Amino acid sequence: MTRYRWVTARKAEGFPITMACAIAEVSRQAFHDWRARSAVGPTTRELAEAELVGLMREIHAESDATYGEPRMTEELAHRGRVVNHKRVARIRRDDNLLCVPKQSFRPPTTDSRHHWHVWPNLARHLVPMAVNQLWLADITYIRLNEAFVYLAVVLDGFSRRVVGWAMADHLRAELALSALAMALGDRHVTPGELIHHSDQGVQYACGDYIARLERAGIQPSMSRAGCPWDNAMAESFMRTLKREEVNGEIYRDRAEAEASIEAFIETVYNRQRLHSALAYLAPEEFEASQPAVAGLGPPVSLTSPPPTLAVSLSL
Repeated sequence: MTRYRWVTARKAEGFPITMACAIAEVSRQAFHDWRARSAVGPTTRELAEAELVGLMREIHAESDATYGEPRMTEELAHRGRVVNHKRVARIRRDDNLLCVPKQSFRPPTTDSRHHWHVWPNLARHLVPMAVNQLWLADITYIRLNEAFVYLAVVLDGFSRRVVGWAMADHLRAELALSALAMALGDRHVTPGELIHHSDQGVQYACGDYIARLERAGIQPSMSRAGCPWDNAMAESFMRTLKREEVNGEIYRDRAEAEASIEAFIETVYNRQRLHSALAYLAPEEFEASQPAVAGLGPPVSLTSPPPTLAVSLSL
C-alpha cells in the first residue's frame, strides 16, 4: 500500500504513471485497482482494525498505562473482542501503548530487631480454598511532595482482595492495628479458621497486635528472616500499587495521597484489575463467582473471650 501512495504522489507531481509504476515495481492495473478501492473508503478489515486500536487506547488510558499484552488481551475478551495475543502485541508496539516502567527503590519499613516472640511460618505451604482462611499483611512507604507516609494493608490470600488498609505518618503499631481493625470490621471471621501472615516487623510481633489477633481467634504466622518471598502475595500487591498508582504521582499531602490510594484500592484494584491467578477476574468478581462465599457477613466480636485456636497444617 505504501508503494501505491508513492505512485500517487509522483502522479500529482507530473510523473507519467507508467514510469512511476515501473520504479515502484507495481503494475498499472494493480495501481488502478487500489485507487478504485480507496475511492470507496476503507475496507471492513481496516475499519475493524481502527475500532480495535481505539478500544485498546481506551483500556491503556483506563489502566494508567499498566496493562501488558496478557491483561490487555483478557480485558478485550471481557469487552467482547476476542483477539490473538500476537495481534495485541503488534498494535501495542505500533501504537506505543507500552507500560510505565517500574521503579526499584524501596526504603526499609520492617524492624525485626525486637524482643517479641517470632511466630512460625504457617502459610508457607498453605493453599487457601475459601475467603478468610489466610490473610497477608504488609507495610510500605508512600512518597509525598516533601515527606513520606506509610501504608499498611491486609489482603485475603484466596481472592487477593484488600480487606483492610490504613495510612499514617509513622511506623508505630497503631498503623498496622488500624488496617487490621478495618479488615475485622468488614469480614466475618470464624475463630480458629484464619491464619494471619506477616513479616517479623515489630508492628506485627508486639503484644497489642498479637492480643488483637487472639481475641478474634486468628493464628499469627510470620515469614523467615531475610525471606521476603515468604510473603510474596503482599509484596506483589505493593509492587502493583507502586507501579500503577504511586509511581509518577506527586501527592501534595497525606490527605491527597489517602484519597488517591483509597480510590485505587476500592475501585480499581478490588473491582476492576484483572489477576492472572484469578482466571483474569478482579478480586470482588472472583469472590462473587464462588459457589458459596462464606465470611462476608457481620464482623467478629472483639470483646468475646479468646477461643481455642485449632489449626492443623502440614508444614
